[in-house]
Amino acid sequence: MTEPHWWLRMAQAARRSGGIFLRDVGHGLLDVSHNMLALLGLLVVAAVVFAGGRADLRHAVEQRALDWLQQRHAPRVEELAFVAEPDGPESAALAQALAADPADLNRQQAAVAKWLSRRYRVAPEPVARLVQEAWAVGQRAKLEPTLILAVMAIESRFNPFAQSSVGAQGLMQVMTRVHDDKYEVFGGRLAAFDPVTNLRVGVQVLKECIARAGSLEAGLKYYVGSANAADDGGYAAKVLAEHRHLARVAAGETVPVSAPLVVSEPAVAERSTPAVPVGAGSAAAGRDTAPLAPAADKVALAG
Repeated sequence: MTEPHWWLRMAQAARRSGGIFLRDVGHGLLDVSHNMLALLGLLVVAAVVFAGGRADLRHAVEQRALDWLQQRHAPRVEELAFVAEPDGPESAALAQALAADPADLNRQQAAVAKWLSRRYRVAPEPVARLVQEAWAVGQRAKLEPTLILAVMAIESRFNPFAQSSVGAQGLMQVMTRVHDDKYEVFGGRLAAFDPVTNLRVGVQVLKECIARAGSLEAGLKYYVGSANAADDGGYAAKVLAEHRHLARVAAGETVPVSAPLVVSEPAVAERSTPAVPVGAGSAAAGRDTAPLAPAADKVALAG
């Protein structure tokens, strides 16, 4: 009866001894940790005080820290850089060709560009490039540049991605499928959405229409596809009114940007829909808001 009690007492004594040992070890490790941290803190303070008195050491530490940060930042910059970089010299040159500094224009061109930018609420730099091109192409085609710009304004309101319900596209609303041959030298039909290319092709089509019709007003009816119709929906009158506004601006006169597009009374009476106000924001005002002749007329007469 006494032997089991003896072993039990031994086990209990061993557990108590083990617990005391573990507590003592834990307290010792905690004291050592506290002492090590205190020592480390003293070393850091001493190092900071020492480095503070040495400008060369301080500069070296700052430089190494900066280099480390830049090395971590460089991979991220390289990862994102390709998004903003051009694919090659050609794309960079194209981007520059689509805009111009209005300060580089002559007095007439600058005045027209500023007026159009404010009237149609478009950025002045791309408008300045289009004004430049209208002057250059107009001289070669023997057409007034203000007429070219007026057609562009009425057709698309300077939206290079405009498309009408009958398939006229771009700034000058050229029927791409009809005049696809004219786009071949510019790389194909998709060039219709390049503003400068669309302007050049549109001027060529307009020149042909005027030559066939024998007069400017009749040529505008050919251009809009209403050559065989009694009424062009006031299209020619609107273009000529805007042409007059732009000619006055180029001449140095003050023309309000809200100047109305004056349409003759007969044309107004015959329209089935009201004229589009200047600020209406239509992407292709001359195409989609006035009753025009079928697209086939434009195909046959302007092609």
